[in-house]
Amino acid sequence: MGLSAEQIRHGMDALAGIEPAFARGLERIGYPAPRIRPRGHETLLRTIIGQQVSVASANAIFARLQAAIGPELDPAAIAAAPDELLRGAGLSRQKIAYVKSLGEEIASGTLDLTHLPENDEEAIAALVRIKGIGRWSAEIYLLFAEGRGDVWPAGDLAVQIETGRILGLEERPSERQTRALAEGWRPHRGTAAIFTWHHYANAAKSAKEGASPL
Repeated sequence: MGLSAEQIRHGMDALAGIEPAFARGLERIGYPAPRIRPRGHETLLRTIIGQQVSVASANAIFARLQAAIGPELDPAAIAAAPDELLRGAGLSRQKIAYVKSLGEEIASGTLDLTHLPENDEEAIAALVRIKGIGRWSAEIYLLFAEGRGDVWPAGDLAVQIETGRILGLEERPSERQTRALAEGWRPHRGTAAIFTWHHYANAAKSAKEGASPL
């Protein structure tokens, strides 16, 4: 499970003590809500299905896949499913290869999502071996499904934008710069990431209402 509201509150309080900009942001928009996803095959499957399609389209494909394979979406059944069946659910040729690879990895025991390495970088390395799972997807999984509190998805555009905005930078930092900026926030970088998304959503809401995002 992802970081709880209590863990996020604790992490934000710690970050506010480390970085005054977080304290000001916290006073302005409050604590972010938890972002929790279930651990296991379904969350990674949804990650693959959702790539480069709208949320509505991804949900429709997922529902059709459940109708075709079964509501539990057994990994072995997906790995053995005819391509035509998966294509009929709305998956592209590339995504068919991805979901089958994921199913094979889990069904064979090569990938055990209940016992990923404790070291975050080693866990990321285990996940990116799966076709269709890049570093960003692996980091999001570890943060939202496993509640790993120091995962920092610095490649996320919103994280970069809001890290710069929160810190008052003139330009959006690069992925490398975003990683460097957060070094002093260990071991609460996962909470910092959740706060950047919270900040991004509030900035977008303020802009839509015609107010200053800050």
